[in-house]
Amino acid sequence: MKETFKAVVVRSDGDETSYALEDYQLGDQPVDEGDTIVKLAYSSMNYKDMLATQHQGGVIRSYPLIPGIDASGKIIETSHPEAKIGEKVINTCSAAGVTHNGGYSQYLKVPYEWLVSLPEGLSEKEAMIYGTAGLTAAYSVDSLLKHGMDLDQQPEILVTGASGGVGSIALAILNKLGFKNISALIRKDYQEALVKRLGADQVIWPEDLEGDKPLNKRRFDFVLDTVGGQVAAQAMTFISEWGSMTLCGNAGGSKLETTVLPLILRGVNLLGINSTELDINYRQELWNKLATDWKVVDRLSYDSVGLDQIEETVEALKAGKHMGRTIIDLQNF
Repeated sequence: MKETFKAVVVRSDGDETSYALEDYQLGDQPVDEGDTIVKLAYSSMNYKDMLATQHQGGVIRSYPLIPGIDASGKIIETSHPEAKIGEKVINTCSAAGVTHNGGYSQYLKVPYEWLVSLPEGLSEKEAMIYGTAGLTAAYSVDSLLKHGMDLDQQPEILVTGASGGVGSIALAILNKLGFKNISALIRKDYQEALVKRLGADQVIWPEDLEGDKPLNKRRFDFVLDTVGGQVAAQAMTFISEWGSMTLCGNAGGSKLETTVLPLILRGVNLLGINSTELDINYRQELWNKLATDWKVVDRLSYDSVGLDQIEETVEALKAGKHMGRTIIDLQNF
């Protein structure tokens, strides 16, 4: 494909990093390697994408690069024997937006193996309302289910970062599955209405998890943590015997300063959630759940911006003021 199209490009000279909407053309460089070209319909904005636009954000490995870890669209060119022209696909959790050009673009060229088929019952737009956040939420919920989170027992569940992308989708999924005793950790008063609408039975605040004991009162059977740092460390001390906690984010910090006592005295399981390295078949299975039994996209809060309007969302994420999901419409140029 030789035509020029629009894309957001992040550039860095070592001292400064900037991003801007530019004209771009697919080339032979490694960041454009792949056997399949997808005409994109939508992308989305994640915390990781915000970091990709920042100086020393720790996401992009070499510059210049098109950010965007999520994308949905339709295959228009391919040399892969299993791919089909016109097939609608989703790209999440690959090298796109990190070491390979990503989804903040009208076109994406990647290996077909990175893509999953858009499930029946899910539109390209709906796929990006979920995005990596939705896949990560589904993976987190599924992991807790596999580690004893039984609907019949109606366990006490805590979701941290509950108004954010992963947290809000996880709340909605848990509620749809029938779980009732769900606590949502929030930081701002205005977040309360959102999390209760999505299924939280009650809200708690960071100070509710304060304490200097290595083991605190048993309050939760399962914790779905999305922020990391001190919040995750403290939440772990409130988990009951044989409970589990998933960890999938580090917006609250990368250090987990805790003791082994919850693990060796209460048998608590820590479950790392790395959706980037998911087996492609399991990834497709989770997307199929999000399109059928776990479909909650109609309940999610989102806004839509153009490729030339992402700065406001970047700044909101940077300031910790972003709620729900933001999708990027790539069709209106």
